Amino acid sequence: MMKKYFIILLITLFSCKSKIDVETIILPGNDPNFKIIAHNDTGFEATNRKVNVFGIPIYAYSDVEDLKLLHAANILAQYLDNNEDGSIDNPFLISTLIANNASLFMWKYESQINIRAQDLGADETVPLWHSANKEERFDASLEEIWHVITHSGYSNAYPEAFGEYEGSLLSKAMDVARGGKFKMIPDSYPDSAWYTYDDFTCEYECMITEYFYWGMTSILGAQKNRSNEISQEWDLYTKALVEKKDKLLYSLLSDSKYDFPSILPDGTYLR
Repeated sequence: MMKKYFIILLITLFSCKSKIDVETIILPGNDPNFKIIAHNDTGFEATNRKVNVFGIPIYAYSDVEDLKLLHAANILAQYLDNNEDGSIDNPFLISTLIANNASLFMWKYESQINIRAQDLGADETVPLWHSANKEERFDASLEEIWHVITHSGYSNAYPEAFGEYEGSLLSKAMDVARGGKFKMIPDSYPDSAWYTYDDFTCEYECMITEYFYWGMTSILGAQKNRSNEISQEWDLYTKALVEKKDKLLYSLLSDSKYDFPSILPDGTYLR
């Protein structure tokens, strides 16, 4: 009888150990350019793995699918190496991003949004949007990853132009787009405004970040089929509309010295 119990105990211990091993194994994924690795980085202990893109980490909770994590890595890489020649387009931007500890974390459940970094939901990351004639739910990785690049990168690398503060060139363009300088969300925007973001939790600096996103992605073509969906916040959903209506913004975002992307990322870096 004692021998039988001993065998059962060994089987139980082995099963538990096998379960733990399976749960803690980090697979590298099947992307030819990026590998998923384990980490113990301070501040991101709640996540269990990451991908490094030109020195910028993207972390993920264990619930996040590898496919979504690697898609985010490809989107980030395409923003930073837009011509996909294997070299970053703007070395100064990269060094600024790294100096400012730029990072992103991906979550599966809203209760996991508890890390001091830009977040991206796994379920709002939609690789199929790029290949399904844009009929799928919009791929939010295009927005949240661009926020990382502008907030930690462009706003610090070129503060006079893109600083997230009152008086930068970008803020002055935004004040025109909103129909006036509003430090807080107004009860209603002037009829002349074409940027009418109305999230009351978003302060003036946040408004600049969102404005940067709308302008850049409209120029790149991400918004061209979304006019009805986004009209509550933004009217200039094509490059032609931005160029015609928001001349201050278009001038900034088409200036070659800043090495902005000219092709919308689709999650297929170097492929």
